[in-house]
Amino acid sequence: MADPAPEDRPARRLRLAPQAHRSNALHPGAWWLWALGLATAASRTTNPLLIGLLIGVAGYVVAARRTSAPWARSYGAFVKLALVVIGIRLVFAIVLGSPIPGTHLIVTLPEVPLPDWAQGVRIGGRVTAEGVVFALYDGVRLAGLLICVGAANALASPARLLKSLPGALYEVGVAVVVAMTFAPNLIADVQRLRAARRLRGRPDKGVRGLLQVGLPVLEGALERSVALAAAMDARGFGRTAAVPARVRRTTAVLTLGGLMGVCAGTYGLLTADGTTYGLPVLGVGLAAALGGLWLGGRRSVRSRYRPDRWGLRAWLVAGSGAAVATLMIAASSSASDALNPGVVPLVAPTLPLLPAAAILIGLLPAFVAPVPPPAEAPVSARSAKPPRMPAKEKTS
Repeated sequence: MADPAPEDRPARRLRLAPQAHRSNALHPGAWWLWALGLATAASRTTNPLLIGLLIGVAGYVVAARRTSAPWARSYGAFVKLALVVIGIRLVFAIVLGSPIPGTHLIVTLPEVPLPDWAQGVRIGGRVTAEGVVFALYDGVRLAGLLICVGAANALASPARLLKSLPGALYEVGVAVVVAMTFAPNLIADVQRLRAARRLRGRPDKGVRGLLQVGLPVLEGALERSVALAAAMDARGFGRTAAVPARVRRTTAVLTLGGLMGVCAGTYGLLTADGTTYGLPVLGVGLAAALGGLWLGGRRSVRSRYRPDRWGLRAWLVAGSGAAVATLMIAASSSASDALNPGVVPLVAPTLPLLPAAAILIGLLPAFVAPVPPPAEAPVSARSAKPPRMPAKEKTS
């Protein structure tokens, strides 16, 4: 059978996941739920093989579904931050010591004498392989959490996510949007002014150049702030509807109680002894917080233009992250030795098959999420050919 034509191959590839556009774009909350599921799974294990598999799953999904937007480039920064965190954790374990006893001595550093009130703290001394491996496992787990959060930042549009917030968080969402747009505009102004000074033959470095560039940047920031305040006032920002006092009190009680329940449930899920009560408390806290936000949204008088829809693909993406977290929590109670390899005595970590298969469920968004449109490559000045001009008629 003959191979399909090249122009027919993209159509076949997009049958499972169509090309993304404004009407079928995935809800940003689905990406965050998926990433938080992977982060929860990473917090339940210290096995570097499983955490490496989680990082590989997150990286593959980001590479397959990341757009060309500026905020989508943040994944590399999170990876670099994760490597820095691992390095800092190892340095602290070597310099400040580790509470893990060990028999495999690596090196003995000069120990600094400390006063009696600093008992339990030391600087220098014996560095064992068990303590270094324990610090490495701990740092790798924290790095996995950071990379999972970085995947959500690279895949979910922050502006669309903030637009999808409930009405009770409308003012907070606007403040976050303004804060997020301030830094890029500030950097663009500094680059523009420095380029203008270089074209005029003026210095753009040093203290003098910094002062002469900083004043116009500050003036531009103030002008944008005044213009933004005028635009927000013209659009009626800050208007609230009349709500009875009992509704306000109920909203405050539900919101604060729900947030406290969410914190207690999350702490229970992250600890080894709180697995039994963590999930019910988290569910009750989420329900109470959502009820409080729904009641608080009655004070916000606003309308949404073209809200994002939560469709079947969003359920599949969010459900894959929830499935990974649920299966890893279940595996942590039945196969805790494989998920948390011991360091005393020092043993090599093994890859358990069932938790590894559960982590691979997180690859589902790479196949069901809409495919981002290809980025338009800029045409270089050398490769671009000037258009043909019509020949001029000869005149006498």
